[in-house]
Amino acid sequence: MAKSRKTRSNLILPGRLVFSHCQIVGEVARALIRRMPEWLRAELFPAGAELIAAAHDIGKVSPAFQKKIYAALSQNDEAIRLRLSAFKFNADAEKCWGGHGGVSQATADAQNIGKYIPEILGQHHGFSPNLSTHQATSEVFGGQAWQAQRIELLAQLKQALGVDFPIVKDALQARVLAGLTTVSDWIGSGPLFEDPDGEWQSRIEQALDSAGFVQPQLRVGLSFRNVFDFDPKDTQTKLIEAANQSGVYVLEAPMGLGKTEAALYAAYQLLSKKLTTGIYFALPTQLTSDKIHERVNTFLTRILDDKSPHKALLVHSNAWLKQFEMGEEGNPGGAWFAQGKRGVLAPFAVGTVDQALMAVMNVKHGFVRTFGLAGKVVILDEVHSYDSFTGTILDALVKALRQLHCTVIILSATLTQERRAKLLGIAPISTAYPLITAQPNTGELAEVSAGLISDVSVAIVHQPETTALEEVLHRAAEGQQVLWIENTVNEAQVLYQKLADRAREIGVACGLLHSRFTKTNRTTNENTWVTFFGKDGVETRAQQGRILVGTQVLEQSLDIDADFLVSRIAPTDMLLQRLGRLWRHEKTPRPQTARREAWIISPDLAAAIDSPELVFGATAKVYAPYVLCRSLTVWQGITQVRLPDQIRELIEATYAAQNESEQMAKYLYQVEIMRDKLERLALLGISQGGTTLPEEKAQTRHSELESTEVLLIRSCQHDQKKPGIWVTFLSDEKKWVPYNGRSLSRKQWCEISATLMQNTLKVTDYLAPKAVSKTQIHWLGDYFYLGKPEYEESVMLRVALVDESGAVKSLDNSVVNDSYDISYDALIGYQARKK
Repeated sequence: MAKSRKTRSNLILPGRLVFSHCQIVGEVARALIRRMPEWLRAELFPAGAELIAAAHDIGKVSPAFQKKIYAALSQNDEAIRLRLSAFKFNADAEKCWGGHGGVSQATADAQNIGKYIPEILGQHHGFSPNLSTHQATSEVFGGQAWQAQRIELLAQLKQALGVDFPIVKDALQARVLAGLTTVSDWIGSGPLFEDPDGEWQSRIEQALDSAGFVQPQLRVGLSFRNVFDFDPKDTQTKLIEAANQSGVYVLEAPMGLGKTEAALYAAYQLLSKKLTTGIYFALPTQLTSDKIHERVNTFLTRILDDKSPHKALLVHSNAWLKQFEMGEEGNPGGAWFAQGKRGVLAPFAVGTVDQALMAVMNVKHGFVRTFGLAGKVVILDEVHSYDSFTGTILDALVKALRQLHCTVIILSATLTQERRAKLLGIAPISTAYPLITAQPNTGELAEVSAGLISDVSVAIVHQPETTALEEVLHRAAEGQQVLWIENTVNEAQVLYQKLADRAREIGVACGLLHSRFTKTNRTTNENTWVTFFGKDGVETRAQQGRILVGTQVLEQSLDIDADFLVSRIAPTDMLLQRLGRLWRHEKTPRPQTARREAWIISPDLAAAIDSPELVFGATAKVYAPYVLCRSLTVWQGITQVRLPDQIRELIEATYAAQNESEQMAKYLYQVEIMRDKLERLALLGISQGGTTLPEEKAQTRHSELESTEVLLIRSCQHDQKKPGIWVTFLSDEKKWVPYNGRSLSRKQWCEISATLMQNTLKVTDYLAPKAVSKTQIHWLGDYFYLGKPEYEESVMLRVALVDESGAVKSLDNSVVNDSYDISYDALIGYQARKK
């Protein structure tokens, strides 16, 4: 038996036999491959790939697995139980060899079918088994007799599918086929195939549709204006002309020029020519990806034919959570229920760059991401914002995407020459700006200078925080929309609290945006404030002055427009991004007193060089003191900056090599040591050898500090009459959460899980509530992925209560955090104050 099934009344019944399940998965894989364009099939999915997928579970023909699955049934088959009782080892011993996946790998290894296929079979649950002391005929696998049954099963599968194993040419193709195998297994384990007596052949196509593998139907022949309601600028046109085949394309252009639209229309052209399978739009943060969702959804609505099920293809997170069926792993409580992961498999998705980076990392199910990205247009936005650690992984990703026949479009306003060279693996020559660098898979490298863009002049003023506080209140009282950007969440919260009451007294609205809000509150805050400061807020701007305080999330990818900007000193590329939020739209109405001006809160340069940690404060923990001092050196004498003319000049002045004083040379050495360390760490992360990391432990950004997910609720009460918990959320909404989510309809089950997820946030581990035992939160196991003990995954979820005063407390009234007092407020977010 390969599967058991759980009924709504909690009975565990026998499911499909191993041969039947393996055959279904093989046919799912075959149907999935048929949905791919011929050019992608020819390169990555050889004839016989479906047999690899089918063979994934041959290891279930082993005494350890059979003993475990029969023991879990609500009614035991006595005859089978007696036969299996001869094997005396504990079924928990399976984890020593990677469970049934390890047996599949050992079986295939003994058949001499090539280097990669056994490894694919072994890792289909995400981790690579450790088979150092085990072989196919080992006693724990049932010896020669059970191995003979597994070999016979392989022969039956070859006959049923009519194919033999293919030759897998390299490790990257093996990752794609591993992804195909795993995804086919998830779909083939879904509810359409649960009934062991049910007919399944006619359900394959329905299962693929239900999982979201829907082929989009385009409206062809649309012009740029048809899609976006305005004519393209010269730079946009040149990118669209250049990106006409798979390859890597870098667009360097100023903030507000419309890089997003240029990349999307280039993707549309490739979709029209059937040269790509979809789009993955990767952004630095969840906040920016959430806002780009709306723009991409509008784009999809324009380009998809009315006959296409385009509503199913829109990338809004809740729709994905509730609508698509991806088998057990994609159910609530499964490792791939979260939309952030599943979006990589969708025809169109917007997400964080982390999901794409894990496609080249030795991380659980990294190969599923490799499979999901193959053949797509991958748009990498804001690439200047990544450090050496992330940059090293990004370089490996770009190289892999080329081999996966993707079109990679890299967008940045502030890329250094050195960084562009590393991304492309070549030495570019041109220093023009704006600039398109095209490296098609077939053809020569081209550097295309786009048309000149008229400069605007921005006044720069350096002032201390106390003076800036009074100025923003004064400007907002005049009706201006003011943006203040800090470098840490804590600094932004403190500043907001200094401003909020005084702003209210003078009739000025004050808001705060950062990463430490629950998803529910963050969405509300974003929708309010990004609308006020965006194109859709033109009519409301004149109603009152406003002050929006935020962190780096405000400098990336958001189409917001401020009348006046204040920023804490930051690296030059970040300051330029922030200036891009100032007077962004020509037609935006502004108060007569407004001036195109930005204030930078800057310390004295000599004092900063002497004691950077003291002078820069928390900012020195975010950015390297050397880069901060170099940036301050460049900006301290500037009273006027011309954009975009001076962008490349300012970037190169900050980062180009130069003779340094003794003290600055010491800081530079620290940067170089850290850069080397980060690059080595990143290379370790993308190495395919060694231990496979759980996704939660995989670092795609450098940080000594792990983060964890926190669920914040008002209360949770057990019901005496029925098995489950009454959960009260911070909004005072109450929801019934049954212990057995499967007892609900799938729609109800998904809605409860989605609601719970909307009340979570991520915080640094040391600031989070203490971890509680899995038994205390077992009731959440059908709604959140709590890790699997056989893979030694720790529970990354923390759960805490928020009382009416905002204090965060533990579930059992113990100390919630030994070092910090924690509170939560819908307007301020998650705060941790040192005790």
